[in-house]
Amino acid sequence: MYYSNIDQFKEANGYGLEDVWYPRVTSIVNIKAKPALYRYYAELANFNEGEAIKKQSADEGTLVHEAIEDILLGHSPSSDPRVKPAVDAFLKFNEARRIVANPDWVEHKVINRDDRYAGTVDALATIDGKFGVLDIKTSQAIYRDYNLQTSAYLVPLQKEMRDLSTRWILRIDQNQKCLKCGATRRVKGGREKIKGLNGRNPALCEHEWSEIRGEVELQEFPYFIDDYQAFLGAKKLWEWENEYWLKQIGYL
Repeated sequence: MYYSNIDQFKEANGYGLEDVWYPRVTSIVNIKAKPALYRYYAELANFNEGEAIKKQSADEGTLVHEAIEDILLGHSPSSDPRVKPAVDAFLKFNEARRIVANPDWVEHKVINRDDRYAGTVDALATIDGKFGVLDIKTSQAIYRDYNLQTSAYLVPLQKEMRDLSTRWILRIDQNQKCLKCGATRRVKGGREKIKGLNGRNPALCEHEWSEIRGEVELQEFPYFIDDYQAFLGAKKLWEWENEYWLKQIGYL
C-alpha cells in the first residue's frame, strides 16, 4: 500500500499507546498471502467494486460485533434487521453455553512490550470452566489464519493473568437454505454466494429459499506456541516490507 507521509502510515498500521507507537496485530497478519481473497477479487468487475463490497461487509461485521459484545456485557443488543438472524442465533446459543465475559476486557487494548506490537482483544471469557481469549468472526468458515491473531493476544496476556489458558474463535454468520436441494445462499456486503450441497451444481435447481437463519460455531484452540512463532515470522516479514516507514518512525 502507498503512504504519503509518516502520520498516514502510523494511523493505518498501529496504535500510539503509553507515548509509544506499536504496530497493530491485524496489520501484521495481513502480510500473509490469501489466495482465496485473490480469487474473490478476480471474479469482480473491478477493484472499486471489491472495495465497496469489503466496506459494506465490514460495516455488517461491526454491527454483529457490537451486538455480541452488548450481550456478553449483559446489555440488550441492537436490533438492526440486517444482522438480526445472526444475533438471535447467538442469544439462543449462549443460553446453553453460558459464556461469561470479563467486562474489563471487552474491546481492550493488549500490548506486548517485549516483541513490540499491540492489538485489540474482543473479549476475555470463561467457557466450560476455562478462562481464555475469545475472538469474534463473521466469516463463512474458521480459517487457520485466525490462530496467528489470537496467539498474539494470548502470549502477553498470560504474563498478567496466570489463569488465562486457552483461546476460542466464535464464528457468527447467517444464510439461507434451499428447501429443494439443500444449497446455501449467503449475502454479505451486498454480494450473493450460493454453494451446492455435497458438491452438487446449484445452477441445476430452481431454488426455494428459507428465511434467513443465524449460524454459530465455537472452536477452542488451546495450543498456541507454533502459532505464535508463525506470527513472529509474519511480523519480521511485515517489518521488512515496511522498513522505510519504520525507520522514519524510529521503530527500526
